[in-house]
Amino acid sequence: MDTKVYSLDQRISERIRLEREIRGWSLSELAERSGVSRTMIHKIERAGSSPTATLLARLAGAFGLTMSSLIARAEMSQGRLSRREDQPVWRDPQSGYLRRHVSAMSDQPLDLVEVELPAGTEVPIPAAAYAFHRRWIWVKLGRLSFVEGNETHVLGEGDCLELGAPQDCVFRNDDTEPCTYAVILLKTGAT
Repeated sequence: MDTKVYSLDQRISERIRLEREIRGWSLSELAERSGVSRTMIHKIERAGSSPTATLLARLAGAFGLTMSSLIARAEMSQGRLSRREDQPVWRDPQSGYLRRHVSAMSDQPLDLVEVELPAGTEVPIPAAAYAFHRRWIWVKLGRLSFVEGNETHVLGEGDCLELGAPQDCVFRNDDTEPCTYAVILLKTGAT
């Protein structure tokens, strides 16, 4: 395993525990708010299990954060310049989805994330992960099927979609080649 990815997994585990403790929540309360079992949260906080993208999004949503913000808080890099080699990278252990936080961590209300979604995979994300955010998806390479509630959008290279009101969604790559896309998140309310 790449040591940079491993160390980020460790920091994400610690950050989840810290976010829970800052709020004064028990494991049971976080489980109830996120829909993730108490046992799984305990394993994640102890770095005994790497969370999938779906679980990470549920936990972040329970905290009123995006997955992007939660990972950025775990990374804690500051400044205006975000060099590629220093950008936090996280791989979903379930789908192999590779997520890179591109934007520098700052007090600005924008997050820019690059995702590489392997061929034939999908990643469901709950609506709670996007509360208080406007979102856009911009496909850089390949094709992406984005399921937003009951509507499916098929996006090709260069296509950009502004998402509607938060609802459960699925990022799906039905092709035989990986798909690379950017997710742009703009905070619109307090988190």
